[in-house]
Amino acid sequence: MVEFSWVSRSPLEHALVTGTDGARGIEAGISLTEIRNFDLIQVMARRGQAAELGQAAKARFGVAVPDAPKAVRTSDATLIWSGPDQFFVLSKGGKHTMQTLEPALSGSLSDQSHARVLVSISGAKARTMLAKLSSIDLHPDSFPVGAAAATSMDHTSVTLWRDSDRTDGQAVFNVLMFATFAESLWHTMLDSGAEYGVDINHTERLA
Repeated sequence: MVEFSWVSRSPLEHALVTGTDGARGIEAGISLTEIRNFDLIQVMARRGQAAELGQAAKARFGVAVPDAPKAVRTSDATLIWSGPDQFFVLSKGGKHTMQTLEPALSGSLSDQSHARVLVSISGAKARTMLAKLSSIDLHPDSFPVGAAAATSMDHTSVTLWRDSDRTDGQAVFNVLMFATFAESLWHTMLDSGAEYGVDINHTERLA
């Protein structure tokens, strides 16, 4: 009998080439980093049980779950609004998986860990590049740290949120996209940022 060995691979494994892309001879204005090997669970309240889910989630994470488009950080996870009475739990290290969350939460849970790709976008030209792809107003007054949106980029549905700024003060934006569209959107991001210069990398670390 033939034995199969299943190895988890990033949908961007072949498309992502670390290094620099686009304009040469200038300091790169954009940094694109794929974040790999994370746990992502979508939690949805059952009909009429949003309050019960909120109470259970607060007991689990120690913070109120987002009830508006925003992302809330805890000591070991990020809770990201994904629609009315639903949110993502983004974490690493097996602390918040289907197995650990199902006994604690009263909602319907769905493991999205291998169905989504997570890309971090930062740099002096990050907003300018994103403005080519999305209609969201990313000015700091309109989209501060912690703001989130379920939106689209280049006709592709994504979840976008602003993370804590880099140590140099540059804004950081995170984009969750469906794995099946990730390679196409990745190339669109590279094309949109080419004139500013792009640093490309991947990491196993959540910020």
